[in-house]
Amino acid sequence: MERFATTPLNRRNRRIQALLRGLFLLMTLLLILPVALILATLIVKGGPALTFDLLFSDPRLGMTAGGILPALLGTVWLVSLAMLAAAPLGVAAAIYLNEYAGDGWLTRLINLAIINLAGVPSIVHALFGVGAFVLFFGLGASILAASLTLAVMSLPVIIVTTREALAAVPMSYREACWTLGATRWQTIRRVVLPNAVPGILTGVILELSRSAGETAPIMFTGAAFFLPLLPQDVFDQTMALSLHLFVISTQVPGVPEPLPYAVALVLIGLVLMMNALSIGFRLWLRGSRRW
Repeated sequence: MERFATTPLNRRNRRIQALLRGLFLLMTLLLILPVALILATLIVKGGPALTFDLLFSDPRLGMTAGGILPALLGTVWLVSLAMLAAAPLGVAAAIYLNEYAGDGWLTRLINLAIINLAGVPSIVHALFGVGAFVLFFGLGASILAASLTLAVMSLPVIIVTTREALAAVPMSYREACWTLGATRWQTIRRVVLPNAVPGILTGVILELSRSAGETAPIMFTGAAFFLPLLPQDVFDQTMALSLHLFVISTQVPGVPEPLPYAVALVLIGLVLMMNALSIGFRLWLRGSRRW
């Protein structure tokens, strides 16, 4: 008898392994298939309308013709300002909660509040933005008010993902730095943050994509129904791709059929481009590490 002959148990384990591999592959394909179908539909139906004139001209004839340049630039304004406001504040809050705050009842209460805020519907954030930024702080319906509303909506997810990334850095790294005489902040800045950057940027990228597609928070705080003018500063109103897509799909009669699909395709392309830039920045940071 051979020493390493296949036993019935080995054959049974191989069959189970092959079955599980096929099951996981099927689940992956089921997740990818809807995305592929959506992209294919948008490309087939919106591709003919995706022209230079669409991207670099103003809407005309009551948004039934022309382009989407004000909405495209407005979306870049809104998302960029929202991330500039939310990312530093969210990372700072996560650093305090993970590295400085103790495990007391107040910290647990703050963590519970952050987790609950992450599940609040966007329309509630929109109403908060109207009350806080538009009315109380007197910003009016503007790019700044809409961006701050998006920032408030993004903060819980950025805080949670950043804290998880910080917690994933082994405690032995911190203890080694403290043994060599480094202060807590020096340890965070030189050791903890460089190792947590990929996880932090992952959370920021997720919220960047979400913010670009939100409609309710900006509809009430700064996005205009029809404004074929480029904004001059952050206190102006602006058009946005997500609201523009909703308007031409449901509110404007006589819109050519390929136009909404083309606008959706541009919105997805903008999100993918922003994600690609963020991922490239993350890879550059990872490659620039000296250890």
